[in-house]
Parts: sequence; C-alpha cells; structure tokens
Amino acid sequence: MAIHKLLIDDFISEDYELIAIHATLEDYRLAYFINQKLPVTFEKSSKDIGIQIEEGKSHFTRFIFDDEANELFWNLIPNKTKIITRQTKATTLFEETEFDITTNIFLLPELKKVDYIIKIENTDDFFDLDSLIDQLLTIKQITMAYKIDQNKLKSKNNLIF
Repeated sequence: MAIHKLLIDDFISEDYELIAIHATLEDYRLAYFINQKLPVTFEKSSKDIGIQIEEGKSHFTRFIFDDEANELFWNLIPNKTKIITRQTKATTLFEETEFDITTNIFLLPELKKVDYIIKIENTDDFFDLDSLIDQLLTIKQITMAYKIDQNKLKSKNNLIF
C-alpha cells in the first residue's frame, strides 16, 4: 500500500489582489465614485462580514461586483468598524451608572491607517493592478491607494468570506 502525503501549501492559493485605500468618505460614497471611474458597478451586499472578537461580534459592510466577462469577483470593504458595549459601574454603595464604550475593530489590525480594502478574487498573472491603482488615484476623494503584500499580513484569515 502506497503512502500519499498531501502538503497544505498545495491548497493555499493566493489568486486574489488587495488594494489599500485611504479616503475620508462613507462607504456608499466611495463605491459611487469608484463606479464612476472604473468599469465596475459595486452594489451593497445583503451579507455583512462577521468577525468574532472578545467584545462581541463585529460586522463589516461590503460592496460587491461580479465581473462575469473577466471572471473576477470584487469586494469593497471598510477596514474599520465600531462596536458599542454597555457597561455598568458602581458610583456609590447604592447607585450604578450605565455608560457605553465604543471600540474600533479592524478587519486587518496591522493596517490601522487604511480606511478601505478592495479584494479582487480570481486574478491571474496578466491582471494589471498598477493601472487600476492609477485609475483609483484619479478620484480626488482618495488620498492614497496602493497594493497590499499578502505575505506580510498576519490576519489574512479575516479575508476569507
């Protein structure tokens, strides 16, 4: 009987590209401006991205575009969301005060300054990411856009959805 060894690295494929975007816009406005400049039509997804953390479950909205002609699937995701937790604190012996604590949660915590992430799935070697970034930089509301190196990400499991 032969022994077959399977390497996990054979199944891990990085057939997606990540773009970091710095912009002080609401997510729907950024999606609108990107739809104007690029040949995409981002639509708000009915399914949010949920990540379980110590404080509770956080939800990230996302905008999606299925490019059937090029067999690409695009995601526009905010990198930051807020979670509000209610806590009570005893002020005196017989009184308690309730207050809300707002905590910022990041999809990619190692990139805290990044406002939005574009994830493009099913890319190949011929995908021109540099020209796409140049087109994004023509949007005046975007202050910076650049490629994210996937090998340097510690929390790349948050991008599996």
